[in-house]
Amino acid sequence: MPEGPELHLASLYVNSMCEGVVFSGPVRKSEVSKNPDVPFTSEAYRITATSRGKEVKLTLTPIKKDEPKRRMKTGQAEQPIDIVFRFGMSGYFRFTREDELPKHAHLCFYSKEKPSRVLSFVDTRRFGSWEPNGTWQPNRGPCVLFEYKKFRENVVSNVSDRAFDRPICEVLLNQKYFNGIGNYLRAEILFRSNIPPFVSARAVLEGLESDDSCENENPLKKETDTKMSVSAKKKQMKHEMSDLLRLCHAVPLEVVNLGGKGYDPTKKEYSDFEAWLQCYCVDGMKSLQDHNGRTIWFRGDPGPMAPKNSKSPKAKKWAKKDNDHDYTDTKKVAKRKRETKVKKTVIKQEGVTKTPKKEKDARLKEAESKSRKPAKTHEVNAPQRETRSNAHRRKTSSVEATAGLQRRTMRRTR
Repeated sequence: MPEGPELHLASLYVNSMCEGVVFSGPVRKSEVSKNPDVPFTSEAYRITATSRGKEVKLTLTPIKKDEPKRRMKTGQAEQPIDIVFRFGMSGYFRFTREDELPKHAHLCFYSKEKPSRVLSFVDTRRFGSWEPNGTWQPNRGPCVLFEYKKFRENVVSNVSDRAFDRPICEVLLNQKYFNGIGNYLRAEILFRSNIPPFVSARAVLEGLESDDSCENENPLKKETDTKMSVSAKKKQMKHEMSDLLRLCHAVPLEVVNLGGKGYDPTKKEYSDFEAWLQCYCVDGMKSLQDHNGRTIWFRGDPGPMAPKNSKSPKAKKWAKKDNDHDYTDTKKVAKRKRETKVKKTVIKQEGVTKTPKKEKDARLKEAESKSRKPAKTHEVNAPQRETRSNAHRRKTSSVEATAGLQRRTMRRTR
């Protein structure tokens, strides 16, 4: 997820690419995006960008022309507009030709030239958002990069707040106090300060003062003082390591001076950034999920507030694959084929196991019926024959007796 240094580098990218470029027409939104439309159109305007913590603001400024009559007819002059962006998990800006527009470009600004060039906000996962006529979110604290004094005062003066009852690794992600700090930055900051991730945030921060002897008024310039002695550098480093809030300011500046993750979106080169990492996703380091389900990387003991039965997720490589987030039809068809093949195999195995059982049951039933049929016929039919013969005998004897009685009676009467 882009953090404070990446969003600052995004603003620098916009300013460098859009310098001297005149944009024209309406701001166009993609059909699939659920973010609001930008009610702005102008025949000629310029774009500038600024960043604060985890937000980037684009300012669209119409180019003024000496046309008072036209302004009187329209009723009012064109006004600048601010659009505040939050990058989510995968947002970034790109400046390309119109025929090279990225697939997941959701908000586009077209230049006036022909063929046009386009500044686009690209967001593959669509977690990012923008707010027309927006301002910096009021619930976010001062920026750790550009408002260091205010940031430090905000934290030190609110250490008694309930938010600091939680582990320090979780409080570092609270944008109300640490605006711009994200997952990889918190791991690097705690590693360099040698603080276990699951200790009370209040215990770590309550001894710090609101004033800091930070003489770096322009923090984005690299320190080029070669006259500083080795002992002075060691003292300065020791001072930074012992002050967590100072590290929250210094570590993001290192990323900015490195060029971040190689922010240029046309390049996917992270070798410098990977070499800079000391803890996050580094071999030999431990990892646990905090109470919010976020993975924290550390070394040594996690601390007394570590969640019970917390799982250690598998390490993920930083390098991005070319086929990530590929939702093309080819991939869908291949997935369906695999699922169909698995289903056929399961059905075939079920048929093989069930057929012998059916045959066995049928054979048993047939054998039982054959063995029972003769016995049943003998037991039932034999008594029937015996009954019929007896009845015939009784009938014959009764007829003979009746005939003999009639003959005697006739003799007597004669």
